[in-house]
Amino acid sequence: MSTTLPSRPLDPDTARSVAAPVLPTRSRLRPLGLGDVRITGGFWGERQGVNAAHTLGHILGRLESEGWLPNFDRGAAGTLPSGRRGREFSDSEVYKFLEATAWEIGRSDDPALERTFRGVVARVAAAQEADGYLNTEFGRPGQQPRWSDLEWGHELYCLGHLFQAAVARERTRPDADDGLLVIARRAADLVCEVFGADGIPAFCGHPEIEAALVELSRVTGDGRYAAQAALFVERRGHATLADIEWGRRYFQDDVPVRDTRALGGHAVRANYLAAGAVDVAVENDDEGLLTALRGQWARTRGRRTYITGGQGSHHQDEAFGDDWELPPDRAYSETCAGIASVMFSWRLLLSEGDATYADLIERTLFNVVATSPAADGRSFFYANTLHQRVPGVVPDPDATSPRASSSLRAPWFEVSCCPPNVARTLASLDAYIATADADGIQIHQYAPAEIRTTLDDGRPVALDVTTAYPADGRVRVRIAEDADAAWTLSLRVPEWATGAALRIDGADGRSESLPAAPGWARVRRAFHAGDVVQLELPMTPRVVVPDPRIDAVRGCVAVERGPEVWALESADLVNGADVGDVALAAGAIPVEKDGRVWVQLAHRTPVGEGWPYAPPTSTTIGDAEPVALVPYHDWGNRGPSTMRVWIPTS
Repeated sequence: MSTTLPSRPLDPDTARSVAAPVLPTRSRLRPLGLGDVRITGGFWGERQGVNAAHTLGHILGRLESEGWLPNFDRGAAGTLPSGRRGREFSDSEVYKFLEATAWEIGRSDDPALERTFRGVVARVAAAQEADGYLNTEFGRPGQQPRWSDLEWGHELYCLGHLFQAAVARERTRPDADDGLLVIARRAADLVCEVFGADGIPAFCGHPEIEAALVELSRVTGDGRYAAQAALFVERRGHATLADIEWGRRYFQDDVPVRDTRALGGHAVRANYLAAGAVDVAVENDDEGLLTALRGQWARTRGRRTYITGGQGSHHQDEAFGDDWELPPDRAYSETCAGIASVMFSWRLLLSEGDATYADLIERTLFNVVATSPAADGRSFFYANTLHQRVPGVVPDPDATSPRASSSLRAPWFEVSCCPPNVARTLASLDAYIATADADGIQIHQYAPAEIRTTLDDGRPVALDVTTAYPADGRVRVRIAEDADAAWTLSLRVPEWATGAALRIDGADGRSESLPAAPGWARVRRAFHAGDVVQLELPMTPRVVVPDPRIDAVRGCVAVERGPEVWALESADLVNGADVGDVALAAGAIPVEKDGRVWVQLAHRTPVGEGWPYAPPTSTTIGDAEPVALVPYHDWGNRGPSTMRVWIPTS
């Protein structure tokens, strides 16, 4: 990996106008936004369609029916706290909905969504106080005073999501004149006044505002916001917040960010803080901070991340465990932690250009983000276990789940951070597909897409990507416009893709083959319209084994195919068998047939109903039979079942 902070600056106008969630003022890679990249179908295109057609409306309906949006109406009418509903952070879900809607309007230009967006903004604006303060839980007569509960109050966290919604709106519709950016700036000005260098020397128990302030600074050109983010990052780790039963590690206040070796504590908080710290490091040309964050990412990926890309193995505090503490049946792996991990990885990828970051993003997108929503986009997993021991319970479609660790996807939760977080991620996913640099274009994630952009010197580039990935491994990039001079097309070869092949078919009829080892496959030439660069990724199902230090799954294997992890679900076993009753037959290898991955499984005879420990000879293995696996992101769609990712070997 790079050890030198890139100094290539981004034009200030670009930082305000490109429709992308993250636009560093300096980076090795330049993000391409929604105006440059458009996903046109395939795996992610289908999910974006469901998100737009069903999920956004579902979320808005629940924000209304749960009273979380009407809280703003009560604030405007002066009737709070009477009738307020929802947790102390429920305001943030309204803001995440606004952000998701802003990105979707940027994709589709849907006039109905535009009307909805403006209506919600007007209700939020009406609740803002004269000095810019905006929160429905604190600050009014009968409520706790402002900033009186920084450990749990989430005031700054909520404002962070407001700022990100305003950034999304400004970058997708800079001339909208709907007032959202004004609302955000008034609130941000207040934050800088209250928490600046001469103000309250503290921060929010739930990081999020750090990354949001930096991006607000980038979109407005106001350096105060980025400076405030840097203050928040530097203040952490000095035992500032009150101690709690899980310790200050829960909200990353035990060790300074610069001295942290791996992400710890609450997994969402830790990743949000790390993402914001990367932004601060980039803005301030702070190589020391960036080096520390690279090390945290590497250790967390290598020792505290599930095979799915999920993070967080503790239920009680939604937190990381120690190194190698990755029990599959107790995997919390919160959906929001996966999304926050993508945010952290993406920022480091832009900073360095190392394909390893994009590999983890891909793994997390396919096996956490895609797993959360049901096929209809109206119910969700909050936590993502890797081993469901008992069949789930079908939730009431009109009820609100009191538990995050629901056994089947639920339509809504008392803490419903994940549904709008998924929605904003899917709506902005086009901006994570590709980047540019001084020499060319890099494609990080594979989906059918149109790429229309310019290189740094202003030369136009037009590419059309066609692929059925991950159904198959062929990625075809067709050049749609002649180039006057050579430039470089870089295609990511995932770390699992040993044996990948690259082929170039020129418009002039000549062909060429090049090596495609994991990392980057690069083609440099003066491209002509009609040239095709084709990447073939090996999609044969493969068995993987865990590091022996992961005690919870020692003696087990998992099956992967391409970027997808596959799971054994009891719906595919006969005679009511359970996933705990079988083992992978010795020497068996997975095979692909009829679009499914099949393995040879043998039934195990359990010890019995008495004392559960006995000599090895007391357990017998029956004859093996073929059983189909299911992509992990599709499990739980066929009703109550048991499931496991890690399968014992016989």
